[in-house]
Amino acid sequence: MLNFFRSLSLLVVVPFMTLLVSVLTLVTAVFLRWPATRVQAFPRLWGRVIAWFAGVPVRVEGYENLGPGKSYIFAANHLSQFDIVVLSGFFEYDLRWLAKKELFKIPLFGRAMLRADYISVDRSHGRAAMKSLVAAARRIAGGASVIIFPEGTRSPDGKLQPFKAGAMHLAMQSGVDLVPVAIIGTHEILPKGKFFARPGPVLIRVGQPLITASFNPKQKGELAERLHDEVERLINEAHL
Repeated sequence: MLNFFRSLSLLVVVPFMTLLVSVLTLVTAVFLRWPATRVQAFPRLWGRVIAWFAGVPVRVEGYENLGPGKSYIFAANHLSQFDIVVLSGFFEYDLRWLAKKELFKIPLFGRAMLRADYISVDRSHGRAAMKSLVAAARRIAGGASVIIFPEGTRSPDGKLQPFKAGAMHLAMQSGVDLVPVAIIGTHEILPKGKFFARPGPVLIRVGQPLITASFNPKQKGELAERLHDEVERLINEAHL
């Protein structure tokens, strides 16, 4: 019964927090001239409030693997829509999200994403998609750390899927190191195809960076395989 009421409360909390955070982002960025780095406090608030209402405690380990002040491309497995909640709320790094360009057209929400310095990506095929990847790579090379899901979509069964080459192209274009990230627990909370979240713990594990410069453009498949193996190892060695 408690889980039922938690799920019902999220139907109100999620849209309310999304609207609140969008308004706060726009007001502070436009009128108070807050930089994008400071504005990231609002997505963090969004994630933490939703996780609290859902009954989801989150633990993160492995920050010691990261160099202070460095830019990275964090590459995580994708189990659930709840991945975005826990990463936004509890991943203590100055991150930007790559988001499909259609989201930036949503009134208020899209403007807030722009002010938060999120990066628009064209997910169609052909020249437009490649052009958006090149533009995203320039932003990353300029100092923005981002998080990506190299599987491309949520896992239907909680198992790690093959990684797509597009993420490797982004890393090589930007020259920024790739960091494997494992998310454990979100598939049990909100599996693909389900609408109501269940309470439960989540663990986020941060691995050792992979030096992108040590791979040439013809080795994208090799880099994807190495990254996949590292994420898989982090998952298998986890103790939730």
